[in-house]
Amino acid sequence: MQARIIDSLSEITAEEWDACAGWNGDGTGTNPFVAHAFLSALERSGSVGRKSGWLPQHLLIEDESGRLQAACPLYVKGHSYGEYVFDHGWADAYERAGGRYYPKLQVAVPFTPVPGPRLLVRPGPNGAAIRQALIETLITTVRRSKMSSLHVTFCTAEEAAAFSESGLLHRRGVQYHWHNQGYGSFDDFLAALNSRKRKAIRKERAAVENYGLTIRQLSGNEIEKRHWDAFFDFYMDTGNRKWGQPYLTRRFFDLIGETMDEQVVLMLAEKNGQPVAGALNLRGADALYGRNWGCLADYRFLHFELCYYQAIDYAIAHKLARVEAGAQGEHKIQRGYLPVETHSAHWITDPSFRDAVAEFLNRESRALEYEMAELADYGPFRRSEK
Repeated sequence: MQARIIDSLSEITAEEWDACAGWNGDGTGTNPFVAHAFLSALERSGSVGRKSGWLPQHLLIEDESGRLQAACPLYVKGHSYGEYVFDHGWADAYERAGGRYYPKLQVAVPFTPVPGPRLLVRPGPNGAAIRQALIETLITTVRRSKMSSLHVTFCTAEEAAAFSESGLLHRRGVQYHWHNQGYGSFDDFLAALNSRKRKAIRKERAAVENYGLTIRQLSGNEIEKRHWDAFFDFYMDTGNRKWGQPYLTRRFFDLIGETMDEQVVLMLAEKNGQPVAGALNLRGADALYGRNWGCLADYRFLHFELCYYQAIDYAIAHKLARVEAGAQGEHKIQRGYLPVETHSAHWITDPSFRDAVAEFLNRESRALEYEMAELADYGPFRRSEK
C-alpha cells in the first residue's frame, strides 16, 4: 500500500472513488455527499479552491497495482467557515497565546453538515486494516505539515470511535432528524403526535394553502434551467441576509443537475406560475437530506412547509427511513424532527493546547448529555409513541 495526495478529483476516476465511497454505478448509494459527482461539482464550479479557503488535498491509498483501496475528502483550510462544527473560539485562544491556528487540515464535505462516512474504504477482507492506515496517514500528514490541527467533521459514530482509539479527541453535537415509523400518509404521522402539536401543524399547513401557491416536488429532467435560475436567486438572498457570503456558485447547481439529477429533489413554490421559494434536497438510499432554502417574499410558515412537511410527504411516499433537515434548530422538534447525536474528531498538535481543548470537550459533552435528556422530554409525540 502507498498513500498519495491529489489536489483535484479530476485526477481519479469516478468509478474508483465511488467504489470506496459506497456510491453505485447507477447513481445510487448510501450518502450522495461523498460521491465523486458531488465533490467534483464543488471543485469544477469554483465553489471550493484556493480563493474560497478550501484547498483540496484528497488523501488516497492504493495497492501495488495502483488500484484505489481507500480515500478521504481532505482540505487545507485558511479559516473556519462552512464547517458547522465551530472552532472559532479555539482559534482565537491559540492565537492569543502566540500560536498559529491556520492553516489547518479538514476532512469534511464542504458547506454540508450531513453526517456520513469520511474514511472511504473499498469493501473487502482487509477493510479494517486499510481504514486504520488512513487514520495513521492523516495523523502523519498533520505532524509533518506542522499545521496546528486536523479536524474530521460529521463522521459516523463508528469512525469517531476508531479515531478516539488512535488518539484524536471526540466531539459530540446534535441535529434533528425525522424518522419514518412505517407511516402510510402524512395524516398517519400526525396521528402519532399529541393533539396540541397535531393542531399546530395543521394550522401551519392550512395557512400556506391560503396563499394560493402551487407547490411542486421536482426531480430528474423535471428540473429546468429556469428552476435553477430561480433557486439560485433564493439561495443568494438567504445567504446574503444570514451570513453575507454564499459559498455555492451558480455553476454548481447546473453540475449537480447534470450529474446527480435523479438524486436532486427540489421543492418549489409558485405564485401565478412564477417561483417564489424553494428548498433543495438530495436523496440517498434510505434518506432525504435537506440542504438549502430561500424565499423572495414574506409567506409565514412557508419555510416549514417546503423544508419539513414536504420532505416528510416525500419520504413517506418513497418509503425512505428518515429526513435529515440540516444543522441546528430546536424548533424542528415540534414538527417531528427528534434530536440525534453527531460526531467529529480532532487532532491537536500542541500538547498544552490539546489538553485545554480536551477539558473543554469534556465539559461540553456533559452539557450535551443533559440537553439531550431534556430535549427527549420536549418531543411532540404521544407518550405511547415515544
